Amino acid sequence: MNKIANYFKDSYRELLEKVTWPTWSQLQQSTVIVLVATVIITAMVWVMDFSSNQLLKLIYSLFK
Repeated sequence: MNKIANYFKDSYRELLEKVTWPTWSQLQQSTVIVLVATVIITAMVWVMDFSSNQLLKLIYSLFK
C-alpha cells in the first residue's frame, strides 16, 4: 500500500514541478488550430461522401 501512496505523491509532485503547462494564449491558439483542422477534414469527408454517393447513383441508374 505504501508503494501506491508513493506513486501518487511522486506523480503529483511531477505534475507541479516538472511539467511545463501552456499559457492561456497558447492554449487558445492550439484550440483554434484543432477546430479549424476539424472543420476542414469534416468538409473533405463530406465532399468525398457526396461525390461517391452521386457516382454510385449514376452507375446504378445505368443498370436499371
